Amino acid sequence: MMEITKRGLVLGATAAVLSTVAVTNAGIYLSQSQAFFSDSPKELIDEVWQIVDRNYVDGTFNQVDWKAVRQEYLSRNYANKQDAYKAVREMLEKLRDPYTRFMDPEEFKNMQVETSGELTGVGIQLALDEETKKLVVIAPIEGTPAAKAGVLAKDIITKIDGKSTQDMDVNDAVALIRGQAGTEVTLTIKRGAAEKVFKLKRERIEIHPVRFSVKQDIPGQKTGYIRLNQFSANAAAEMRAAIQDLEKQGVTGYVLDLRSNPGGLLYASVDIARMWIKDGGIVSTVDRQGVNSREKANNRQLTDKPLVVLVDGGSASASEILSGALQDNKRAVLVGTKTFGKGLVQSVRGLGDGSGLAVTIAKYFTPSGRDINHAGIAPDVVIELSDAQRQELSKNRDEIGTAKDPQYAKGIEVLQQQIARRNSGGGNSAASR
Repeated sequence: MMEITKRGLVLGATAAVLSTVAVTNAGIYLSQSQAFFSDSPKELIDEVWQIVDRNYVDGTFNQVDWKAVRQEYLSRNYANKQDAYKAVREMLEKLRDPYTRFMDPEEFKNMQVETSGELTGVGIQLALDEETKKLVVIAPIEGTPAAKAGVLAKDIITKIDGKSTQDMDVNDAVALIRGQAGTEVTLTIKRGAAEKVFKLKRERIEIHPVRFSVKQDIPGQKTGYIRLNQFSANAAAEMRAAIQDLEKQGVTGYVLDLRSNPGGLLYASVDIARMWIKDGGIVSTVDRQGVNSREKANNRQLTDKPLVVLVDGGSASASEILSGALQDNKRAVLVGTKTFGKGLVQSVRGLGDGSGLAVTIAKYFTPSGRDINHAGIAPDVVIELSDAQRQELSKNRDEIGTAKDPQYAKGIEVLQQQIARRNSGGGNSAASR
């Protein structure tokens, strides 16, 4: 269990997670509730209602009469805990906020384990598209069964083991896809007009979120390539080690790859931003009382060398905090396509019976005040990939971060310009782009 401090805020990168916790602000608050669930399931229902009532980001509860909701659900009788869990989920659905969600004890336990960087499943982050109500893959995690099989960001899951996902709750989808390591699940996916079937074996995977190497794609220059797959608990430490190693090897610039990174812990994104930014804002959050909390750089920058950041539609949540901070501070040039667009802050709390609750309590903003929820972050240099190119990279993952990767190749081109400008006395790369 990670440290319980003010870091208990989380940002929802996804409505639900199948094999990783894509929450993105820091740790978990455990409530001190003594709800004796075995005596009265209504205790749990009221506990959830009270937490939402005190903390939900919108004081109108998205135009819902929240007090009437309490009366409605406490007036019912519940035969068992499953009835109460179903009622809690129904109650939260009235908010029309897919990021405020209930987790049964198994789901909550998995969430706590997964934020440590270990995961069980097939490697998919799943969200409910707010407009189409379809189950959409945000991104497969690199090296997992889903990624190896060729599942892509923005794929629509239409069936799970032959069962239609039409009108299926995200939590129900998660329950169907999760299972013991070694067992299989079959996903039917719609990609454009095509339908594809993937038979995936579930695994328990230890995630090392950072991998890095020295590249010589610019004549006469050594550059550092860092791919960050997820903002898990060990991401900041691994990023620090990568930068320090690459600095010792004398690189003259960096490409930081955040593509298909669905997010993770916010404090990891803040810590990593401080490694690149000497001073300036990183992120701010605003709750329903209008209270603004800000995170800033702290003069602990590890390098000031030119930086290019690769982003795409699978870069969500904590990835957007980091890329937004680097862009607003003119510390990096962003290359790729528009990011996912999730800017909601959540608090995750343990409940009296071992279950958990994620509640949207604030919005986050980039240093310049941009609200990227839904809008995403637009890169400075747009490079789209065709479906064929995406599939090629998915099948041949060793080509990611090479000259055969069009977005990386463009990033190197941009980085070369930034290094040349710096060497000619033009100052730091992004500042004068």
